[in-house]
Amino acid sequence: MSRAAAAVSYFNEGCNCAQAVISSYCDEWGLDRGTAVKLASAFGGGMGRMGEVCGAVTGALMLIGLQYSPAAQTKDELYELVQQFTADFKARHGSIYCKELIGTEIITAESRKLAADKFKNICPVLVEDAVKILEHIPVK
Repeated sequence: MSRAAAAVSYFNEGCNCAQAVISSYCDEWGLDRGTAVKLASAFGGGMGRMGEVCGAVTGALMLIGLQYSPAAQTKDELYELVQQFTADFKARHGSIYCKELIGTEIITAESRKLAADKFKNICPVLVEDAVKILEHIPVK
């Protein structure tokens, strides 16, 4: 199974977008999956269901920091990788913000009920694409 397919599988099993993305790399980077899931738990729904930066994006950015920070000579180099990832994600989906990506607020139980189909149809694509973009970030 590809890393992107694994991330979608984790999402479909109940992980939020950030947890699904970071979980898909645990084996490669020797991360304890339980710890990774806890670390990413607050980032679902655009940071605690506030509709801000998509959890798939924040999960990917955590991985970029984990993978590239020791190799980066300066913060500028690391931040260039972050900017490259977000530009690629935005080019594919038009935004990095959860509420814009799914087209609705999700902060209330009522709004989440109304968005249930969007979570099932849109979020797996975002998770998959975040991992696919990560696979093309150059090692510095």
